Amino acid sequence: MKISKLYISLKDKILVDINFNIYSSLALVGQSGSGKSLTLKALLGMLPSSMQSIIESDADFELKGGKDVSFVPQNPFTALSPLTKIKKQFFVDESRIKELFAQVNLDESLLERFAPELSGGQLQRVVIAMALEREPKLILLDEPTTALDPETRVLILNLLKDLQNKHGFKMLFVTHDMNSAKVICDDICVIKDGKVVESSDMKTLLASPQQEYTRTLIEANFANREFRR
Repeated sequence: MKISKLYISLKDKILVDINFNIYSSLALVGQSGSGKSLTLKALLGMLPSSMQSIIESDADFELKGGKDVSFVPQNPFTALSPLTKIKKQFFVDESRIKELFAQVNLDESLLERFAPELSGGQLQRVVIAMALEREPKLILLDEPTTALDPETRVLILNLLKDLQNKHGFKMLFVTHDMNSAKVICDDICVIKDGKVVESSDMKTLLASPQQEYTRTLIEANFANREFRR
């Protein structure tokens, strides 16, 4: 899947002007303000009305929030109501929900509970199940493991990879955590000030980054910086 142009502007200012390929799973990384979150919002059709956007791609499905695009947020509470039972927050029948729960390794009994009664890892798997509801062709992941402990983080990443192998969807993974990116993504795209600095397969870029900006990000390992905006 090729995004030949993703362009976002506000009045006369160009905020993002990039292109990239998602062959299977692509990590999108960069410092705060680089344009990562704007890129996600554009693909979801969630940019404010004051911004203009152009997306040109060879995808055989609709972007900008089309039914074939699903989203997994960093904080699952933003996608779930705390006052509604989990089973009431899906848009498919209960038998289908149970199928989805089995795929994300959740017990059916959790369907009768409320979001505050579940652990962070359980909540993130509920949101992943919701993302699978429409059998998407593309899943957008906005740092979905940031708030999880290391053991749960690995479980979620392995689950996502297993689900991708089973269903064949593509993934765009925005993250500040290079270790997570290495686990789940085959390729990486580094952006700065709304422009692509460099992109490559993950192994090549980590072994031999071409730009000082990229080397700085890798050396810092994204550990002590805030990259979201």
